[in-house]
Amino acid sequence: MFDVGLGEMAVLVVLALVIFGDKLPQVAGQAGRMLRQFRQMANSAKADLEAGLGPEFKDFDIADLHPKTFVRKHLFEDDDSFLNGKLFDDDEPSYVPASPPALDYGERPPFDNEAT
Repeated sequence: MFDVGLGEMAVLVVLALVIFGDKLPQVAGQAGRMLRQFRQMANSAKADLEAGLGPEFKDFDIADLHPKTFVRKHLFEDDDSFLNGKLFDDDEPSYVPASPPALDYGERPPFDNEAT
């Protein structure tokens, strides 16, 4: 997530020791408590949301609101053909227009004045 390597982590630890010194265990404890409180707040907010939505949304998952998950679920539900790269059963999809007839040399293509 943060793409922090071993060397960068060592520099951060040394920097934390220099900045906080003897108070580093207290600061780490406070950071841990704060992280635990954030998790509890998020879980209680999720529980409140689920309780507020009622029983008809008991299968609701917040992760389903992520755009990629939403598209995958609603467009490709019960259809695994997108996994193997084949979206159409026939060789040529029906929406592809037929090719127009070839024009002879010097012949102008048809023009519709009302189309523009």
